[in-house]
Amino acid sequence: MTIEVAYERRGAGEPLVLIHGIGHHWRAWEPVLDRLAEQHDVIAIDLPGFGRSPVPSGGMPTDMPQTVAAVALWLDEQGLHRPHVAGNSLGGAIALELAAAGVVASATAISPAGFWTRRHMRYALTVLTVMRWGTLLPQPVVRANMRPSRTRALAFAMLMRHPGRLDAERAVADALALRGAAGFRPVARAAARGYEFRGAPSVPVTVAWGDRDRILLPRQAGTARERLPQARHVTLPGCGHVPMSDDPALLAEVILATTATRNG
Repeated sequence: MTIEVAYERRGAGEPLVLIHGIGHHWRAWEPVLDRLAEQHDVIAIDLPGFGRSPVPSGGMPTDMPQTVAAVALWLDEQGLHRPHVAGNSLGGAIALELAAAGVVASATAISPAGFWTRRHMRYALTVLTVMRWGTLLPQPVVRANMRPSRTRALAFAMLMRHPGRLDAERAVADALALRGAAGFRPVARAAARGYEFRGAPSVPVTVAWGDRDRILLPRQAGTARERLPQARHVTLPGCGHVPMSDDPALLAEVILATTATRNG
Protein backbone atom coordinates (compact mmCIF):
# COMPACT_ATOMS: atom_id res chain seq x y z
CA MET A 1 0.00 0.00 0.00
CA THR A 2 1.39 3.39 -1.03
CA ILE A 3 0.15 6.34 1.00
CA GLU A 4 0.45 10.05 0.34
CA VAL A 5 -0.06 12.34 3.32
CA ALA A 6 -0.65 16.07 3.12
CA TYR A 7 0.43 18.08 6.13
CA GLU A 8 1.11 21.50 7.63
CA ARG A 9 4.48 21.92 9.33
CA ARG A 10 5.57 24.69 11.68
CA GLY A 11 8.14 25.37 14.38
CA ALA A 12 11.33 23.63 15.52
CA GLY A 13 12.34 21.17 18.20
CA GLU A 14 11.32 17.60 18.92
CA PRO A 15 8.73 16.49 16.36
CA LEU A 16 5.08 16.46 17.40
CA VAL A 17 2.58 14.85 15.02
CA LEU A 18 -1.08 15.90 15.26
CA ILE A 19 -3.84 13.55 14.04
CA HIS A 20 -7.43 14.70 13.47
CA GLY A 21 -10.72 12.83 13.87
CA ILE A 22 -13.00 11.18 11.32
CA GLY A 23 -14.21 13.62 8.67
CA HIS A 24 -11.86 16.39 9.80
CA HIS A 25 -8.53 17.62 8.43
CA TRP A 26 -5.28 19.15 9.69
CA ARG A 27 -6.97 22.51 10.24
CA ALA A 28 -8.72 21.05 13.29
CA TRP A 29 -5.45 21.91 15.05
CA GLU A 30 -5.12 25.44 13.72
CA PRO A 31 -6.09 27.15 17.00
CA VAL A 32 -3.20 25.46 18.86
CA LEU A 33 -0.58 25.15 16.11
CA ASP A 34 1.40 28.30 16.78
CA ARG A 35 1.52 27.72 20.54
CA LEU A 36 2.77 24.15 20.05
CA ALA A 37 5.24 25.31 17.40
CA GLU A 38 6.97 27.50 20.01
CA GLN A 39 8.42 24.30 21.47
CA HIS A 40 8.10 21.64 18.76
CA ASP A 41 8.51 20.83 15.11
CA VAL A 42 4.77 20.37 14.61
CA ILE A 43 3.41 18.25 11.76
CA ALA A 44 -0.40 18.34 11.49
CA ILE A 45 -1.43 15.66 9.01
CA ASP A 46 -4.42 14.85 6.85
CA LEU A 47 -5.05 11.14 7.33
CA PRO A 48 -5.30 9.07 4.12
CA GLY A 49 -8.72 9.62 2.59
CA PHE A 50 -9.28 12.90 4.45
CA GLY A 51 -8.48 16.53 3.74
CA ARG A 52 -5.92 16.79 0.93
CA SER A 53 -4.61 13.23 1.38
CA PRO A 54 -5.90 10.84 -1.27
CA VAL A 55 -7.16 7.33 -0.66
CA PRO A 56 -4.11 4.99 -0.68
CA SER A 57 -3.31 3.19 -3.90
CA GLY A 58 -4.44 -0.12 -2.43
CA GLY A 59 -7.63 1.31 -0.97
CA MET A 60 -8.44 2.48 2.54
CA PRO A 61 -7.17 0.42 5.49
CA THR A 62 -9.89 -1.96 6.60
CA ASP A 63 -9.18 -1.92 10.33
CA MET A 64 -7.21 -0.13 13.04
CA PRO A 65 -4.06 -2.31 12.78
CA GLN A 66 -3.78 -1.49 9.06
CA THR A 67 -4.36 2.20 9.75
CA VAL A 68 -1.71 2.31 12.46
CA ALA A 69 0.75 0.38 10.28
CA ALA A 70 0.22 2.86 7.42
CA VAL A 71 0.76 5.89 9.68
CA ALA A 72 3.82 4.27 11.30
CA LEU A 73 5.29 3.53 7.86
CA TRP A 74 4.75 7.13 6.77
CA LEU A 75 6.44 8.41 9.95
CA ASP A 76 9.43 6.20 9.22
CA GLU A 77 9.59 7.33 5.59
CA GLN A 78 9.63 10.95 6.76
CA GLY A 79 12.49 10.28 9.16
CA LEU A 80 10.25 10.99 12.15
CA HIS A 81 11.79 8.57 14.63
CA ARG A 82 9.72 8.28 17.80
CA PRO A 83 7.94 11.63 17.55
CA HIS A 84 5.46 12.82 20.13
CA VAL A 85 1.89 12.44 18.93
CA ALA A 86 -1.46 13.95 19.83
CA GLY A 87 -4.79 12.94 18.36
CA ASN A 88 -8.49 13.72 18.64
CA SER A 89 -11.29 11.11 18.43
CA LEU A 90 -10.19 8.68 15.69
CA GLY A 91 -6.81 10.39 15.87
CA GLY A 92 -6.76 9.84 19.63
CA ALA A 93 -7.21 6.11 19.14
CA ILE A 94 -4.43 6.09 16.53
CA ALA A 95 -2.17 8.01 18.93
CA LEU A 96 -2.76 5.42 21.66
CA GLU A 97 -2.15 2.53 19.26
CA LEU A 98 1.12 4.11 18.11
CA ALA A 99 2.10 4.46 21.78
CA ALA A 100 1.24 0.82 22.43
CA ALA A 101 3.37 -0.15 19.43
CA GLY A 102 6.31 1.75 20.91
CA VAL A 103 6.91 3.94 17.88
CA VAL A 104 6.26 7.32 19.55
CA ALA A 105 7.84 9.13 22.49
CA SER A 106 4.54 10.15 24.09
CA ALA A 107 0.84 10.30 23.26
CA THR A 108 -1.92 12.74 24.10
CA ALA A 109 -5.32 11.26 23.28
CA ILE A 110 -8.21 13.74 23.25
CA SER A 111 -11.65 12.11 23.51
CA PRO A 112 -10.23 8.97 21.86
CA ALA A 113 -12.41 6.38 20.16
CA GLY A 114 -12.28 2.84 21.46
CA PHE A 115 -13.63 3.21 25.01
CA TRP A 116 -17.28 3.10 24.03
CA THR A 117 -20.00 0.52 24.47
CA ARG A 118 -21.56 -0.77 21.25
CA ARG A 119 -24.58 1.45 21.87
CA HIS A 120 -22.42 4.53 22.35
CA MET A 121 -20.41 3.63 19.26
CA ARG A 122 -23.57 3.43 17.14
CA TYR A 123 -24.77 6.74 18.58
CA ALA A 124 -21.50 8.52 17.75
CA LEU A 125 -21.37 7.17 14.20
CA THR A 126 -25.02 8.08 13.62
CA VAL A 127 -24.51 11.67 14.78
CA LEU A 128 -21.41 12.10 12.63
CA THR A 129 -23.11 10.54 9.60
CA VAL A 130 -26.10 12.87 9.95
CA MET A 131 -23.72 15.82 10.21
CA ARG A 132 -22.05 14.69 6.99
CA TRP A 133 -25.41 14.45 5.21
CA GLY A 134 -25.87 18.14 5.98
CA THR A 135 -22.71 18.97 4.02
CA LEU A 136 -23.84 17.12 0.88
CA LEU A 137 -26.00 20.03 -0.27
CA PRO A 138 -24.68 21.96 -3.29
CA GLN A 139 -21.45 23.75 -2.37
CA PRO A 140 -22.91 27.26 -2.80
CA VAL A 141 -25.62 26.33 -0.30
CA VAL A 142 -23.06 24.96 2.16
CA ARG A 143 -21.03 28.15 1.86
CA ALA A 144 -24.09 30.33 2.30
CA ASN A 145 -25.18 28.36 5.37
CA MET A 146 -21.81 28.92 7.03
CA ARG A 147 -21.87 32.71 6.71
CA PRO A 148 -24.50 33.60 9.36
CA SER A 149 -23.19 33.00 12.88
CA ARG A 150 -26.47 31.37 13.93
CA THR A 151 -26.35 28.63 11.29
CA ARG A 152 -22.63 28.07 11.95
CA ALA A 153 -23.45 27.54 15.60
CA LEU A 154 -26.20 25.05 14.74
CA ALA A 155 -23.99 23.16 12.29
CA PHE A 156 -21.16 22.62 14.79
CA ALA A 157 -23.08 22.48 18.07
CA MET A 158 -22.56 18.73 18.44
CA LEU A 159 -18.79 19.04 18.05
CA MET A 160 -18.03 22.12 20.12
CA ARG A 161 -19.27 23.77 23.26
CA HIS A 162 -18.59 27.18 21.69
CA PRO A 163 -19.22 26.78 17.95
CA GLY A 164 -19.65 30.53 17.57
CA ARG A 165 -15.88 30.88 17.91
CA LEU A 166 -15.47 29.45 14.41
CA ASP A 167 -15.22 32.12 11.76
CA ALA A 168 -17.05 31.67 8.46
CA GLU A 169 -13.95 30.74 6.44
CA ARG A 170 -12.89 28.01 8.85
CA ALA A 171 -16.47 26.70 9.12
CA VAL A 172 -16.72 26.38 5.33
CA ALA A 173 -13.36 24.59 5.18
CA ASP A 174 -14.41 22.13 7.90
CA ALA A 175 -17.78 21.47 6.27
CA LEU A 176 -16.20 20.85 2.88
CA ALA A 177 -13.58 18.58 4.46
CA LEU A 178 -16.38 16.49 5.96
CA ARG A 179 -18.25 16.50 2.65
CA GLY A 180 -15.22 15.40 0.65
CA ALA A 181 -13.90 12.80 3.12
CA ALA A 182 -13.57 9.74 0.89
CA GLY A 183 -12.37 7.79 3.91
CA PHE A 184 -15.40 8.52 6.06
CA ARG A 185 -17.56 5.52 5.18
CA PRO A 186 -14.74 2.92 5.20
CA VAL A 187 -13.51 4.15 8.59
CA ALA A 188 -17.05 4.23 10.00
CA ARG A 189 -17.66 0.68 8.76
CA ALA A 190 -14.43 -0.49 10.37
CA ALA A 191 -15.41 1.14 13.69
CA ALA A 192 -18.87 -0.40 13.53
CA ARG A 193 -17.31 -3.86 13.48
CA GLY A 194 -16.44 -3.29 17.12
CA TYR A 195 -13.08 -1.55 17.59
CA GLU A 196 -11.90 -1.23 21.21
CA PHE A 197 -8.58 -0.01 22.53
CA ARG A 198 -6.91 -2.73 24.59
CA GLY A 199 -3.24 -1.80 24.30
CA ALA A 200 -0.69 -1.21 27.05
CA PRO A 201 1.57 1.76 26.20
CA SER A 202 4.89 2.01 28.03
CA VAL A 203 5.51 5.65 27.09
CA PRO A 204 3.98 8.74 28.75
CA VAL A 205 0.27 8.96 27.89
CA THR A 206 -2.36 11.57 28.66
CA VAL A 207 -6.05 11.00 28.02
CA ALA A 208 -8.02 14.27 27.99
CA TRP A 209 -11.81 14.48 27.76
CA GLY A 210 -14.12 17.45 27.38
CA ASP A 211 -16.80 17.37 30.04
CA ARG A 212 -19.32 18.65 27.44
CA ASP A 213 -18.45 16.11 24.75
CA ARG A 214 -21.66 15.24 22.89
CA ILE A 215 -20.10 12.71 20.49
CA LEU A 216 -17.97 10.43 22.67
CA LEU A 217 -19.75 10.99 25.95
CA PRO A 218 -17.66 11.90 29.02
CA ARG A 219 -18.60 8.68 30.83
CA GLN A 220 -16.25 6.92 28.40
CA ALA A 221 -13.40 8.68 30.21
CA GLY A 222 -14.13 6.36 33.14
CA THR A 223 -13.53 3.32 30.94
CA ALA A 224 -10.28 4.87 29.74
CA ARG A 225 -9.17 5.30 33.38
CA GLU A 226 -9.85 1.63 34.05
CA ARG A 227 -7.99 0.38 30.98
CA LEU A 228 -5.10 2.84 31.24
CA PRO A 229 -4.41 3.17 34.98
CA GLN A 230 -0.82 4.36 34.42
CA ALA A 231 -1.87 7.24 32.14
CA ARG A 232 -2.52 10.80 33.20
CA HIS A 233 -6.24 11.55 32.90
CA VAL A 234 -7.42 15.13 32.46
CA THR A 235 -10.90 16.64 32.34
CA LEU A 236 -11.27 19.63 30.01
CA PRO A 237 -13.94 21.81 31.64
CA GLY A 238 -16.41 23.51 29.32
CA CYS A 239 -15.07 21.69 26.26
CA GLY A 240 -16.86 19.59 23.66
CA HIS A 241 -15.56 16.89 21.34
CA VAL A 242 -13.14 19.22 19.55
CA PRO A 243 -11.50 21.18 22.40
CA MET A 244 -8.87 22.65 20.08
CA SER A 245 -11.52 25.25 19.21
CA ASP A 246 -13.24 25.46 22.61
CA ASP A 247 -10.14 26.13 24.75
CA PRO A 248 -6.94 26.18 22.70
CA ALA A 249 -4.80 27.55 25.55
CA LEU A 250 -5.81 24.74 27.91
CA LEU A 251 -5.38 22.03 25.29
CA ALA A 252 -1.93 23.29 24.27
CA GLU A 253 -0.94 23.23 27.94
CA VAL A 254 -2.12 19.62 28.29
CA ILE A 255 -0.23 18.48 25.19
CA LEU A 256 2.98 20.27 26.17
CA ALA A 257 2.84 18.82 29.68
CA THR A 258 2.75 15.37 28.09
CA THR A 259 5.63 15.99 25.66
CA ALA A 260 7.73 17.32 28.54
CA THR A 261 7.32 14.03 30.45
CA ARG A 262 10.11 11.50 30.38
CA ASN A 263 10.01 7.94 31.55
CA GLY A 264 12.26 7.43 34.50
